[in-house]
Amino acid sequence: QVQLVESGGGLVQAGGSLRLSCVASRSIFSFGATSWYRQAAGEQREWVGSIRPSGQTDYPASVKGRFTISRNVRNTMYLNMNDLKPEDSGVYYCRAQGPSGIDYWGQGTQVTVHS
Repeated sequence: QVQLVESGGGLVQAGGSLRLSCVASRSIFSFGATSWYRQAAGEQREWVGSIRPSGQTDYPASVKGRFTISRNVRNTMYLNMNDLKPEDSGVYYCRAQGPSGIDYWGQGTQVTVHS
């Protein structure tokens, strides 16, 4: 059973920074792309960025230049968030693509940005 556990969320002032972590129960390199998503209350889940097995990262325009995804050599993916805005608030989830197209999700961590 694969498990993903996010942490690092919290309350931060606009313009501040946070680093989220996603710890997997097996090597991060055993997955395909690993990604971050977020969901604000009453909204659909939104893609925040991905890191491919090659190390290449992709971001939507809404966070590009402010958010950075990285990973360590073991089992953790990170999301560094700078210049946070109130609209960045939401529950942040990590997602890992397993073999045969199986998707794994964590339980989420809450980020609240106040102005």
